[in-house]
Amino acid sequence: MLILVINPGSTSTKIAVYEDRRSLFVTTLRHSVEELAPFKNIVEQFDFRKGEILKALNTNNIDFSSLDAVIGRGGLIKPIPSGVYRVNNSMLEDCRIGFMGEHACNLGAIIAQSIADEIKAKNGKVIPTLIADPTVVDELEDVARISGHALIERTSVFHALNQKAIAKRYAKENSLNYNDLNLIVVHLGGGVSVGIHKKGKVVDVNNALHGEGPFSPERAGGLPTWGVIDLCFSGNYSKNEVIKLLTGKGGVVSYTGTNSFMELEKAVHEGDKKAIAIEKAFSYQIAKEIGSLATVVNGEVDAILITGGVAHNKGVVDEIAERVKFIASVKVYPGEDEMEALAFNALAAINGEEEILEYNF
Repeated sequence: MLILVINPGSTSTKIAVYEDRRSLFVTTLRHSVEELAPFKNIVEQFDFRKGEILKALNTNNIDFSSLDAVIGRGGLIKPIPSGVYRVNNSMLEDCRIGFMGEHACNLGAIIAQSIADEIKAKNGKVIPTLIADPTVVDELEDVARISGHALIERTSVFHALNQKAIAKRYAKENSLNYNDLNLIVVHLGGGVSVGIHKKGKVVDVNNALHGEGPFSPERAGGLPTWGVIDLCFSGNYSKNEVIKLLTGKGGVVSYTGTNSFMELEKAVHEGDKKAIAIEKAFSYQIAKEIGSLATVVNGEVDAILITGGVAHNKGVVDEIAERVKFIASVKVYPGEDEMEALAFNALAAINGEEEILEYNF
């Protein structure tokens, strides 16, 4: 099975072609500020990004009409349970309007469907177009939705694709069934999400998109409420500027001027006291979040899994592990491979190992 994977990001589009479980090529198409400047919004970038994808396929000697499936990064659609979903008109509309917000990932399903339609028009071949475990996967228990004020409800937006892939990988490596386990999975990247996987469902997790929970390289995380109120009504910032302060210029970058953990680690090794304090606080807050989630399953945690780009930082991981090892064993999976996760989800669905769900919400 020849599978095309499409993963649009804010300034790049990652694509890959897999032949069953074997990667034929993976590449990142970079989009400069100048190239994206003419477009008023994300959806307007559709033709440009699709054209770049088709050019890359041609460069790598892939006849796009020979594809057997296309899977895109799921967008900010309506909250849905975990799984593999068929792209349909309802999903495409929610991607276009940005039901849960505007982000480049909304183009994943749109471009995937367009390529499939072009293949059908060219040779009559009908291929499945899919998404899997988008960031809006919502399996929260009802008690986890209650925020503390009736006007505000907690919502689930997190690194569902990578968290689910790592949890299932751990289960497979240990000849266990994911649906029988209680796992705490920690994704450490530009955003941070910490989720409790209870018997196959993420029943509680911080909203990583809006910066809930621990602070991250560029998100502020949970802040003292009155401090945020003072910031909002200071007269110094517009609403959009406050949002940017908290979800793009918050966290590590607000303290140190960099959102790169490689640069932060370099400063730590050079003895920079502020860098040392911020790195320690980062690990401290992650550990606190892990500890709080352990209570969701009454402390019956089978393992704690740490993944994402920042998981390459041994100092951070060791600090977290030292604080939480009394809860359960800690296993580290540095980095992330969303392209592989998407491809393997598509293959499992095509082979009947994973049910293809319908987006009817």
